Amino acid sequence: MNAFSRRGACPALSAPMQTGDGLLVRLNPVAGGLLPKSLIGLCESALRHGNGIMEVTARGSLQIRGLTAASARLLAAEVDALGIEVRSGVPVEIGPLAGIDPQEIADPRPLAERVRMAIEEAGLTVRLGPKVSVIVDGGGQLAMDALMADVRLAAVQATAGVQWSVSVAGDERSAKPLATVDADAARDITVAALRMVAEKGRETHTRDLSERQLSSLASWHPVTPLSVLPDISPARGEIDLSPSASPIAKIASISNKRGAPAAELPISPLAGEMSGRTEGGAQERQPSKSPIGIFDLAITHALGIGLPFGSMPAEKLIELTRQALVFGATEIRLASGRALLFLGLSPSACPALEASAATLGFVTSATDPRTRIAACPGIPACSSGRIATRAIAETIAKESADLLDASLTLHISGCAKGCAHPGSTALTLVGDEKGAGLVVDGTAKALPAGYRPGYDAARGVAGIAEAVREQRHPGETAAACLTRLGAAGLAELYRRN
Repeated sequence: MNAFSRRGACPALSAPMQTGDGLLVRLNPVAGGLLPKSLIGLCESALRHGNGIMEVTARGSLQIRGLTAASARLLAAEVDALGIEVRSGVPVEIGPLAGIDPQEIADPRPLAERVRMAIEEAGLTVRLGPKVSVIVDGGGQLAMDALMADVRLAAVQATAGVQWSVSVAGDERSAKPLATVDADAARDITVAALRMVAEKGRETHTRDLSERQLSSLASWHPVTPLSVLPDISPARGEIDLSPSASPIAKIASISNKRGAPAAELPISPLAGEMSGRTEGGAQERQPSKSPIGIFDLAITHALGIGLPFGSMPAEKLIELTRQALVFGATEIRLASGRALLFLGLSPSACPALEASAATLGFVTSATDPRTRIAACPGIPACSSGRIATRAIAETIAKESADLLDASLTLHISGCAKGCAHPGSTALTLVGDEKGAGLVVDGTAKALPAGYRPGYDAARGVAGIAEAVREQRHPGETAAACLTRLGAAGLAELYRRN
């Protein structure tokens, strides 16, 4: 086990991250899912070596909290003993139903594996920043539309068969489209784009590429020799073209000349830095379909169950998994949107397991108001936090549920870093030295329009919810009503009493 990784690094099993409640590790199983007994064993290990809090992130990774340097080593050994192989390197993400969804356009797993291998062979892993990512989306019932990525490969049905739409720097709505090509070209464009990113430095993403670079990627043609694709470096303009057959080979050659990566990875940020942070790029807007609910597979069914605000005690997850075993679950997959998918269930088993999950406090409905709240761990879990974010969130979900319709997301942030939701939301509560500030139509970094004590923040939101209830027009969304009320009016409602 290495020391803590530098600020901004992802808390992988080999590089835990310091948070307000100890070290945190993030796991992504290579197999895509876990056997029920393996998840139970992982939860038991978290109880022995951490604080027993299990989390599923917005991008569908599993997190274990409350570790020490010594217990993190023991956890890593037990993960290995359980036979759980975890991913490392540049994230190349696929959907939770990849390869088993009868509605998907194409199985994304083969292309994703080829992209992973190409990135590794090109020597790009150590040259790219820890938040650089690739998505390979085969479509289907749980598309990955809401997730940000540096490169997006999305399957499309074409006359000639399946093609891959390549876009960069965004989610499904905001990413810039480049080309629609076959799998080989999609892989090579991806690696060429990441090579351009690497040339600009580890803080760079595809959003930082020049128009000239994007144009060179967009003009890709599958019959064009790979060596003619230009690479524009920040210092020299266009890099000399290589006679090698592929830009991938050139990258590997450059990597070898520059030397191998250090044997030891650096260690994590100072206490409180990135505490409980959602992986970069996850957007909390409602995806095309929620991962919570029942999904028809070819023969069996899958049941999606959410963790409230992405967090649950290990004991409850153990109990749910044991009951899932009784109902015939064969595998559990992690899903973006802070959910777990239980596979191999019969039609009659799904509602029974759903009822058990509801009794244990899990989220079993896509319309549950808790799915409309993004809340970081806050105090006491995070030393940067100034307010008890999840306690506030629970109260708001119970007392002001009608405010939380599908038109808006409420963000509750323990501090101005805004780890749980990097984007703008209709309403944000943010903790600072003055208490719980209210930001209207902005991020946690914005200047609050009004304050009230942190312990009383939920009552301030209740005042806003009451005004919306009274003044909402027939058919009007909560977000539209908030816009009519205006930032000044909402701040006054929040501050009252």
